[in-house]
Amino acid sequence: MSTFDSTKLPLPQVLKDITDGVIQLPDFQRGWVWDDEHVKSLLISIARSFPVGAVMMLDTGGEVRFQVRPVENVEFSGGLPEPERLILDGQQRLTSLTQVLALDKPVKTFDAKGKAIDRHYYIDIALALEEDRLEDAFISVPADRKIKENFDRDIVMDLSTTEMEIRSFHFPCSQILSSDDWEEALHEHAPELFGEFMKFRKQVLAAFRSYQLPAITLGKATSKEAVCLVFEKVNTGGVPLSVFELVTATFAADNFNLRDDWYGSRLRRVEGRVERLSKEPILKGIEPADFLQAISILQSSERRKADIAAGKTGKQISAVSAKRSTVLSLSLDDYQTWAPAVEAGFILAAKFMRKQCFFTGRELPYRTQLVPLAAVLSQIENRWLEPKIYDRLSKWFWCGVLGELYGGAVETRIANDYEELMRWVIDGGEPGDTPRTIGDAAFQESRLDTLRSRNSAAYKGLNVLILREGAKDFFWKASIQELDGEDIALDIHHIFPRAWCEDEGIPANTFNSIVNKTPISYKANRMIGRKAPSEYLASLQAHKQVGLEDIEMDAILASHRIPVAQLRSNEFAEFYKVRKTNLLQLVEIAMGKAPQLDQSNSDRLPSQEADQDELV
Repeated sequence: MSTFDSTKLPLPQVLKDITDGVIQLPDFQRGWVWDDEHVKSLLISIARSFPVGAVMMLDTGGEVRFQVRPVENVEFSGGLPEPERLILDGQQRLTSLTQVLALDKPVKTFDAKGKAIDRHYYIDIALALEEDRLEDAFISVPADRKIKENFDRDIVMDLSTTEMEIRSFHFPCSQILSSDDWEEALHEHAPELFGEFMKFRKQVLAAFRSYQLPAITLGKATSKEAVCLVFEKVNTGGVPLSVFELVTATFAADNFNLRDDWYGSRLRRVEGRVERLSKEPILKGIEPADFLQAISILQSSERRKADIAAGKTGKQISAVSAKRSTVLSLSLDDYQTWAPAVEAGFILAAKFMRKQCFFTGRELPYRTQLVPLAAVLSQIENRWLEPKIYDRLSKWFWCGVLGELYGGAVETRIANDYEELMRWVIDGGEPGDTPRTIGDAAFQESRLDTLRSRNSAAYKGLNVLILREGAKDFFWKASIQELDGEDIALDIHHIFPRAWCEDEGIPANTFNSIVNKTPISYKANRMIGRKAPSEYLASLQAHKQVGLEDIEMDAILASHRIPVAQLRSNEFAEFYKVRKTNLLQLVEIAMGKAPQLDQSNSDRLPSQEADQDELV
């Protein structure tokens, strides 16, 4: 059975329905953004009876309810009427046509630079009747209907009264659909022009009045998920519709402002959840969709428990889910029930991350991995500090990071991890009863050779593993984490300098690997320069602000898991081999499982293979 109807609608009737409130906009639609040139181009297309594309609407009255609003500039004397249809696609076109053709007030649009302007639209009748001049016939004038020049001192054309419009033989587009009053004035002031006007009415005005607009109407039974999907498909040229916006519009129908609840409002003196969450630096990048996913996990988990308790079996039992369809099915009651616990769960997740030595959003490997973590912590609360639970959560977390399992579409993994973590860490799961993320995770030895982008999860993870070992700066001698807190300029730099490696003929994909990188202060890196390690270490140690003996500098190098002897002797190949082994040891400790070693000759440096990561 088809869920939509395709037909053609008379343009005048569509515009009347808009001004009567029969057709309105769902609140998730953006504001009107078309500029003056777009508006004129649309008018010209209709005057030529060219197709301008189909519009898509949704019948109201079904289970899907949205907060609604009228098309821009449309006002009602009483309250907002109940619409029969909502515009899903075609908002810009229908808003343009409504403002120009159906409203007798200035059109609110934009100039080429994006500045808001008010315009009236006219057709130069004489030009419109000339062959191939229709495009030049459409003009827009300022709100006072006067075209001026010489810094607005001289009026070139005045269309501020009907009589002046007739004298200039310029027809107002606001009367295209009903020109009786203008025609009466034409009879009175310039009857000699009536013959020309009738040609114009037949050639141009008739095109608007008889225009048939292709329309697709989705039926009342269309689901929220389908509305969201359809909207994104048909609005490929615009800003994609997010799940948050669709849920916001749904909750607004129940007089709940989800946007205020999340972002807050100074006007309404509402503190948003994101403001409270952002007090934790690592949570500053949390998206509202992440929050809704965590709620959907808890709600669907509760529903699953109820199904099992009711004796349901097999496919009758609801699944724990973080998918879009599950988020879209959340009711306002679901949100209000679970939101406080989820907010608390994210705060606990930030504390967990601090214990793992992640402090800021830029250090976070995967934002999405916080969703199941927050959901779990919302249920177990401070029990996560119990050693057994903490160790298991840590193992799961690092397997997700170093196994690089939380990139891309992860809705299924999020839901699975929540269920499996709850069984494993709380319900007494046996050591072998581990979450799939732990089972799926594998770290290949050769991955170290290709980790070159600081944006990759494993790269960020390895950097933090080095930092939490207590790595100290070559110059300042304090721990990198202490210096970071004091706003000392820090970054990840080459241990064997890039220039030195290039001079030695070492392949770029090798010396740019994380094996040859470590966190170093700007001051230390400036002193390293292009020098060989043996030279820059001597310079650093001799610096009056550093003043380190070999044994002291060796301890700092060891805190970065840097093989000291190989670095001091400038033996890059041996250095690379040993440091790689040292980093693999950190990986094994974090994941609780051994990395997969390469079968090839481990003494050889990696070949000049194509990079998969961005060089940084």
